[in-house]
Amino acid sequence: MSAKIATAPISWGVSEVPGWGVQLPPERVLSEMAELGFTATEIGADGFLPEAPADKAATLREYGLEAIGSFVPVVMHRADVDPLPRLERELEAYAAAGGDVLVVCAVTGLRGYDATREVLTDGEWTTLFGNLDRITRVASAQGVRAALHPHVGTVVETADDVTRVLEGSTIPFCFDTGHLMIGGTDPVAFAAAHADRIAHTHLKDVSLEWMHKVKNGEISYYDACIAGLYTPVGQGDVDVRAIVTSLVESGYNGWIVLEQDKIVQEYPELGEGPIEDARASVNYLRGILSALAVS
Repeated sequence: MSAKIATAPISWGVSEVPGWGVQLPPERVLSEMAELGFTATEIGADGFLPEAPADKAATLREYGLEAIGSFVPVVMHRADVDPLPRLERELEAYAAAGGDVLVVCAVTGLRGYDATREVLTDGEWTTLFGNLDRITRVASAQGVRAALHPHVGTVVETADDVTRVLEGSTIPFCFDTGHLMIGGTDPVAFAAAHADRIAHTHLKDVSLEWMHKVKNGEISYYDACIAGLYTPVGQGDVDVRAIVTSLVESGYNGWIVLEQDKIVQEYPELGEGPIEDARASVNYLRGILSALAVS
């Protein structure tokens, strides 16, 4: 396995959720990515990079970066909502902007990730599975691999949800170690049992202390993200070393995207803020891969 390490703007607090803290400008974020030695990144939320696909690619090239794909939250469980037009627009941009993976997230349709979780009916699950299969086909026709991202506060969150998707659809997964763990899926076990369903990886670490406070209703997901729910990789309670080892041994050849869902509350000084955690994460991952003799 050759390591394909990338990053994402969310590690600098750039989010699709309105009101998600201070949104740092692309020149700051991209220059810090390059400083840490990254050569690839996810595109980020709408509005982070220029709208035109060619301009997105040109902006990334200024910093020695390539686009690997994007994260797109869409409603997929409702019969009166068609997610394809939004996703087709995203895929059209890939030809110019780059990217080989389309990460989709099955959102509720409500703002943010703190809304009361929906329990889907059997009919809604059928609609969701049908849309996942349609998305897979449309992406594949353009040489792009679609991947479903289980996520806190969405309709695919819990271990039961994940199992239902595994059994009811063929779509590959975006293996987000943090969101899976918070939802009740053991990411170590998932990596070992379902390597053939992993198309893309978001490598995260989680503080169990803050995770339990969220699950017990003591604190909102948003406030937990501020408090330290997600830690730099290697500093939390996810067994990152076991997961990376399992991916390597399985022959995984997708991207390993280092992510830390951050909320930046005030504009940091140069050299401070998100870059510090991002540096700790990438150094930890590089150390694991070096020990495994992965270049």
